[in-house]
Amino acid sequence: MKLRKVTAAAAAALVLSLTATACGGDDGGDDNGSGSGGGDKIKVGIKYDQPGLGLKEPDGSFSGFDVDVATYVAKELGYEADQIEWVETKSADRENALARGDVKFIAATYSITDERDQKVDFAGPYLLAHQDLLVKADSDITEATDLNDKKLCSVTGSTSAQNVKNDFAPKAQLKEYGTYSECIAGLQSGAVDAVTTDDSILAGFAAQDQYEGQFKLAGLKLSNENYGIGVKDGDKATVDKINTALEQMVSDGSWDTAVKDNFGPADYKNEPAPEIGNIVK
Repeated sequence: MKLRKVTAAAAAALVLSLTATACGGDDGGDDNGSGSGGGDKIKVGIKYDQPGLGLKEPDGSFSGFDVDVATYVAKELGYEADQIEWVETKSADRENALARGDVKFIAATYSITDERDQKVDFAGPYLLAHQDLLVKADSDITEATDLNDKKLCSVTGSTSAQNVKNDFAPKAQLKEYGTYSECIAGLQSGAVDAVTTDDSILAGFAAQDQYEGQFKLAGLKLSNENYGIGVKDGDKATVDKINTALEQMVSDGSWDTAVKDNFGPADYKNEPAPEIGNIVK
């Protein structure tokens, strides 16, 4: 009888195990790629609304420099493009998304700063951007000081426009819109005279087919913005793997190709690839 009881218990345990596997098997394919690579899926955070960097296309596909970088990195971690689950990570939620484990890493115009470095770890940097101005192709605005008595647009909550007003053009008329798309539309219609944010973001918008030839970058370097790939705080192993992948992307020419593909139509004068692993804030 004792042997029969043990056998029954073991059988019950086996049934429970099979049941759990049947119910939860799909969940294992949707993890955040926290293993060493080669799993069913890896979740990667990007922006959905930044042309040239991170954009969700009407057909549901994704494009942009950050998307290309993240795809390359994911492959080096053991994941093919169809194994990537793209997760929208807005600026205000990036640190929380990593802390919660919603994503394995984030490539989303994520400038490395002291404040952010206290909350997450960074790989990279993989792009050095600068605050700049986007103006109409025939505009006579060539310097930030030319913005006195001009209408300058940036998004609500951004410090970019205020920095220009404080440091260069105290008489600039600041216009805050909800999105950069609205700012670009305002520039196109003449409602504003210039748009300011990172030059990479501006170049991405200017490179869109519907805006070809209409805008130009002023080519100013009003700040240094080192874009890093955000990783959960303390995950040094993943940081090291991503840095290795980024070094490979630069050395084999894929980085240059991604820059040209995503920013080329805007005549973006990008900086050379930064030194990977040399975190500059």
